[in-house]
Amino acid sequence: MELDTALAFVRDHRWGVLVTLKSDGRPQLSNIGYAVGDDGIIRISVTAGRAKTANAGRDPRVSLHVTREDFYAYAVIEGRAELSAVTTEPGDAAGQELADLYRAMAGEHEDWDDYFAAMVHDRRQVLRIHTDRAYGTVP
Repeated sequence: MELDTALAFVRDHRWGVLVTLKSDGRPQLSNIGYAVGDDGIIRISVTAGRAKTANAGRDPRVSLHVTREDFYAYAVIEGRAELSAVTTEPGDAAGQELADLYRAMAGEHEDWDDYFAAMVHDRRQVLRIHTDRAYGTVP
């Protein structure tokens, strides 16, 4: 499958399964929401200290599995993860990237001050997937 075909399919969806690698080499799967940027980079809001975040920081090889609602078509995009800094001050660069991701997924937030404070409290950051290849059964 061509990477462009897979990215077009993934852009039309919002939910998927992120696969990272545990320290023993076995996969860890996490249900996630994501957005694909105009630059082709897939972005996911993650929390510092969680297993998927630690796994991606240790071994950047990741996969994203996205399926159509009827389960008969899917795409898997493989790539390498890059983690942003953790947002530590409301509205800092990491927080702004999180806000851009939120806008791409859900539109405008009703209270950005509250949003930025929650992102700092939760120790949020962005996991970026730089795509390498894809496979699947997209018609």
